[in-house]
Amino acid sequence: MILASKSPRRKEILENIGFNLVIKSEEIEEISDKIEVVEKIKDIAYKKVYAVAEKYSSEYVVGADTIVEVDGEIIGKPKNEIEVRRILEKLSNRSHNVITAFSFINLEKNISIIDAKITKVYFKKLSSEMIDWYIATGEPMDKAGAYGIQDKGSIFVEKIEGDFFTVMGFPIERFMERLAEIGIKLKDIAKI
Repeated sequence: MILASKSPRRKEILENIGFNLVIKSEEIEEISDKIEVVEKIKDIAYKKVYAVAEKYSSEYVVGADTIVEVDGEIIGKPKNEIEVRRILEKLSNRSHNVITAFSFINLEKNISIIDAKITKVYFKKLSSEMIDWYIATGEPMDKAGAYGIQDKGSIFVEKIEGDFFTVMGFPIERFMERLAEIGIKLKDIAKI
């Protein structure tokens, strides 16, 4: 299976289940004309996967897109340390939604699955010292919402309501449900 993403977290989640992956990604403009936030993220995930699937029409291609949403604002990856600080101060002492959309395409077999999952994450109150420390680790720079729940950013999380893997970047349980709907079983995953 082709993973249309350079995310080490998505690769890890899928390989841990047993998928054999080849990484192939295409640069796309991550924009959507959809209005509703979840539909927008699903559209971008689909475009990322379709850009690769076009070139490998007989292959199964999977990919995803993750964003953080708070008060209707979509928060992607920070561009610099100033943005990291602004984002973490905004997330401090409150909840936010993490939305991960995924797409699974095989053009030759006319398979196209697009879905998303939402998890609510509650942050504790973050002090300036905590934010300074986290920025110094360099970890927040490549992550939607400027934190990684599976790494050092885990100390900010008070609790979650929903699926941990959605926050990590790939809702594996929902993905496997959707594969089962089209007849792909757990015993088949190493072969696709």
